[in-house]
Amino acid sequence: MKPLAIVTGADGGMGSEITRALALAGYRVVMACHDLERAARKQQLIRTETGNPDIEVRPIDLASLASVRDFARQVLDEGQPIARLMNNAGTMETARHTTEDGLERTVSVNYVGPYLLTRLLLPLMERGSRVVNMVSCTYAIGRLDFPDFFTLGCRGSFWRIPIYSNTKLALTLFTLDLARRVEQRGIVVHAADPGIVSTDMIRMQMWFDPLTDIFFRPCIRTPRQGAATAIGLLLGEEAGRSTGTFNASCRPQQLSEKYLRHPKMEELWQLTEERVKPFLD
Repeated sequence: MKPLAIVTGADGGMGSEITRALALAGYRVVMACHDLERAARKQQLIRTETGNPDIEVRPIDLASLASVRDFARQVLDEGQPIARLMNNAGTMETARHTTEDGLERTVSVNYVGPYLLTRLLLPLMERGSRVVNMVSCTYAIGRLDFPDFFTLGCRGSFWRIPIYSNTKLALTLFTLDLARRVEQRGIVVHAADPGIVSTDMIRMQMWFDPLTDIFFRPCIRTPRQGAATAIGLLLGEEAGRSTGTFNASCRPQQLSEKYLRHPKMEELWQLTEERVKPFLD
């Protein structure tokens, strides 16, 4: 039986590249996606390109904790060990939206949803399993103001970049904290920063987007280049010898003590546990 890999947001630019790499490496890949029509097109293309028929599309909406739970239940019921979990999906909303769970939508998709998915799937992970979280260098300007972080994304009025940065700080701290908690089980956890990548996320329906496409997009990374760090962490031999690292441009980066021992790391874990508790049973 082929080892199982799960990739969220596998229908997007980087997600497709990650799925392709895992398929070429001989994994059975579950593409966990919100846009099923686009995912089906990518699925057929990847099957053809890699010769791997074991590529499956399943629905998940990270803005709904019930959807995350339902996805995880199906995987848990099947019982196949998970070799690789790639938390790749992300969003940068243009306005403040509140989910059915009372969360700001960017916070749910970028942080709470991946947190819950990972927590639910941990029982299927064994020694040698790997979790990779797609983070961002913007974590460095993130702030965690509780309880506003969960319900509003940031303190004060809506601004998409600070909220996005806050979620990426939270996901980075989750990566570090989880790595410590599961190290004795032999589960490896890493963070991957793709850099600034030409994906749909930077199409924000703003007046300056045409100028962005002309002057900015040609200078940034392609989805394949952006996915390279995560792919290395999922498949590289060296990445299996360490855990809890932050990586960019296919290399580990040294985080400052400010983040390694962040004063709100434990509080973040506890508050997130409270938010997802109804879905953990």
